[in-house]
Amino acid sequence: MSENSKNMTAAARQELLHTPEGVRDIYGKEYGRKIAVIAAVREQMRLFGYEDIQTPTFEFFDVFSREIGTTPSRELYKFFDKEGNTLVLRPDFTPSVARCAAKYYMDDTQPLRFCYQGSAFCNTSNLQGKLKESTQMGAELVNDGSAWADAEMIALLIESLRHTGLVNFQISIGNAGYFKGICAEAGIDRETERALREHISGKNYFAAERLLIERGIPEKEREQLLNVTEFIGSADALDQAKATAGNERSMEALRRLEAIYQILEEYGLSNYVSFDLSMLNRYDYYTGVIFKGYTYGVGDAIATGGRYDTLLSHFGKNADAIGAMIQVDSLLEALRRQNIEVATQPEAVWIEYTPETYREALQKAQSLRAQGTAVVLHRSAT
Repeated sequence: MSENSKNMTAAARQELLHTPEGVRDIYGKEYGRKIAVIAAVREQMRLFGYEDIQTPTFEFFDVFSREIGTTPSRELYKFFDKEGNTLVLRPDFTPSVARCAAKYYMDDTQPLRFCYQGSAFCNTSNLQGKLKESTQMGAELVNDGSAWADAEMIALLIESLRHTGLVNFQISIGNAGYFKGICAEAGIDRETERALREHISGKNYFAAERLLIERGIPEKEREQLLNVTEFIGSADALDQAKATAGNERSMEALRRLEAIYQILEEYGLSNYVSFDLSMLNRYDYYTGVIFKGYTYGVGDAIATGGRYDTLLSHFGKNADAIGAMIQVDSLLEALRRQNIEVATQPEAVWIEYTPETYREALQKAQSLRAQGTAVVLHRSAT
């Protein structure tokens, strides 16, 4: 083999050691911390009565279609099966769980509680350092449209974050109904509402105002839509918003937020929440209360969630539902940056042996393992 061929072969082997852009290996102590955080969250979900559910990593394209209001098609990993069906790697668990609930619990009317964990995939280059494959954990409560269900989901999220060791965080709560009520009053069509929501959620208020002017929206309604950014903070923000709300749907959204806050006070968790009526989610299937969890050390939300009372109807089941999702990787980064220790499994005990001492070492290792202690049997070099 020539020297050039050897160099090319070495370069090819080196290339194989790398992962594609947007994914990474997690191993050793870092992975041990991740497993510990997942276990802490999962235990809280169990304590709230949520049962594990596992949906496929890939689904038919229509499960995440534009009509359902989930991730844009350009951001999906798409491929074909041998029958020519278009499949996608899931970008989001909620539509998959909704499909599953409609398939297996079509006639059930009692509340259904599911929890999940796994990888989600987002095929976009505008990630600001985020991974294209992320680990998500979440819970979904189906067949309950009450404020008590909303408060339960937010309380579950708060308790889950607390039991990972996180202390300083805030759950910011809004209500999609408030914004949708103003849009309906102004006669805004769905496409304009979608574009406006994207501008406001991206804090691009100049673009939002320009869009409203171009669409000929009257000044009063323009001010109402742009002023949603002023109603942020404590429960007092809800009173301020009620003074300007001019339609029943927006008023009902504000009353719902007040009811949720009162229930969270009963939980003793109201100090973890604030309100933000400018909060809008990129997913169009949210219909009511929406929320995001924020903490120090990471630039984006570590948790999101909300009510999606029309999503299951796309799969043939009319049912109210609400869910919450934790971005595990972002949560781990926040814990690391805040120097919060995560309780992991103790390191294994090493027992060295020689051929002459192997039987004795093995007996000791078996005894310790029977007591729950991890043991590495290590052959001595001497």
